[in-house]
Amino acid sequence: MILHGILALFASLSLALTLWQWGAARRFPLHQRIEPTHGPSAGGEQGGFAPALTLLKPLKGCDEHTETCLRSWLAQEYAGEIQILFAVGGADDPACAVVKRLLAQFPELDAQLVVCGERLGTNAKVSKLAQLEPRVKHEIIILSDADVQVPPDLLANVVAPLRAETIGLVSCFYRLANPTTLAMGWEAIAINADFWSQVLQSASFRKLDFALGAVMATRRKQLTEIGGFQALADCLADDYQLGHRIAGRGYRIELCPIVVECWSQPMNWRESWRHQLRWARTIRVCQPVPYFFSILSNATLWPLLWLAANPTKLTLVCAVACVLTRMLVAGWLSKRLTRETGRTHDLGLVLLKDIVQSTIWAASFVGNVVEWRGEQYRVNPDGTLRLGRKA
Repeated sequence: MILHGILALFASLSLALTLWQWGAARRFPLHQRIEPTHGPSAGGEQGGFAPALTLLKPLKGCDEHTETCLRSWLAQEYAGEIQILFAVGGADDPACAVVKRLLAQFPELDAQLVVCGERLGTNAKVSKLAQLEPRVKHEIIILSDADVQVPPDLLANVVAPLRAETIGLVSCFYRLANPTTLAMGWEAIAINADFWSQVLQSASFRKLDFALGAVMATRRKQLTEIGGFQALADCLADDYQLGHRIAGRGYRIELCPIVVECWSQPMNWRESWRHQLRWARTIRVCQPVPYFFSILSNATLWPLLWLAANPTKLTLVCAVACVLTRMLVAGWLSKRLTRETGRTHDLGLVLLKDIVQSTIWAASFVGNVVEWRGEQYRVNPDGTLRLGRKA
């Protein structure tokens, strides 16, 4: 009876948390855009706010999506001055040819490719950013991953909140744009349905103290206050740490309503497992207590465990109601983020994702090894990395 009561409580709690996520996501003005501006005298909501900015793009390798993603940044409709710095670890990086081809197509832009061959820390991406930092011309700094494709008005929207000096960093939600394999399908549910709504759920009861790494906008002032990129050179979750340290200085972290797209190479089950496990161990290190209790929000696991422990008509009805609610909410959340009107995922994958995710949650507490871009790292308790070997 005690076990029955505990599982019934957890099933009810998971349902309540699912509905809370839905409510928080429903209230957020997703996809809402500012009125376009076309110069300093333009009117509209932002009154022509278009400060000069520097975009930093650390690169490593390329795939069939890289050129399209990078071009979306070069083709921005932005009234202010833009400096773009692409960084590679060596002149032989395949990304060099892609960048040079794009720079030839946009000769009017203040953009250049920089070879950052020095390794300043364990995190190779942050090492590149630290070497780009002295070349930054402008106060506003935009950071973005290589696989991110953005709409033409992204810059205008992401810098808009920085008009307020109390805001220290702006992040964007993102979606997995090409779940081309079954393994990526369940990962798309984790990203397109769950992640963004969980962030909003967290923001509904406390101030955000972390950033989302797909796109981040901050100022040179805030970056200097936290010690520059060099201070993050050994961190696993550099995006989290950037936002966390800026928030620790008393600044607000803002969420931009614009959704950007992440384009990934096809992943099989093993690759997807490794990716999700790295993500899980990253979150566990960054937010150990919230992550430990995050298992309570699994609205498939607990109803099924309750039903298995006490298979009655009542528990069957309750379990079916919980699982159906979970699937419907996940479908609604995914459609709202992606704006796809058709079926965005197989509802059966929602159940598979929840079961697999519970296994990943448990595995994240066993061991401290993660694989990232072909290299193996050990994660220290403070979130810093020790380089292991080639994966």
